[in-house]
Amino acid sequence: MTATVSATSTAVARLAALIDAALPQTQCTRCGEPDCAAYALAVAEGRAGIDQCPPGGAEGVRRLAQLTGRPVLPLNPVHGVEGPRALAVIDEAWCIGCTLCLDACPTDAIIGANKRMHTVMAQHCTGCELCIPVCPVDCIQLVNDSGSRTGWDAWSAGQATHARERYAERKSRLQRQGSDSAATVTAQGIAPATAEGSQAAPADAAQSRQAAIAAALARARERRSAPTGQ
Repeated sequence: MTATVSATSTAVARLAALIDAALPQTQCTRCGEPDCAAYALAVAEGRAGIDQCPPGGAEGVRRLAQLTGRPVLPLNPVHGVEGPRALAVIDEAWCIGCTLCLDACPTDAIIGANKRMHTVMAQHCTGCELCIPVCPVDCIQLVNDSGSRTGWDAWSAGQATHARERYAERKSRLQRQGSDSAATVTAQGIAPATAEGSQAAPADAAQSRQAAIAAALARARERRSAPTGQ
């Protein structure tokens, strides 16, 4: 029994790896999963359909159909529609430097510092759209970066590999930062006395961040409402 379960798990893992390799790696989460690898596993386990990846388009569905043996289906409109490759562009004149887009970008394609303008490195942007809803001043827009080409016609295997590598590097960096923070706390002998106390520092940090963003928003509104030439 144990050997059968192990063999099944191995087969699912292999299929998931093949599916992941056939995805465009935009890490956009429109499939309903947190990243492409999670979606690949969900498909391999039969928990998700092969029609949930808008960036892959119709060609992506065909690729997954070949790997899974499932019938080709049209894209499920619940998850979006096939379109050209998009590129995020920041209107730097209105950027308030809140850094929320930096936190949202899955490939570290945005650079900038707190209270300083940010910019998008086009070669790393996957057009995932995740930076759009978090921007409090709506200074980010998506532009068509592939003309009439859509789905895999607008995206290459090289770009997918690059995006996967950028995403993996970001995950590793965040994990290292988390480990370093935990090690620093341990080395300094800092231990919260109570559950309430353990939540105080993160809560204070969150409140300070929100206050800074609110202040930046107020300044942005003042700039927008100021008469031209002032």
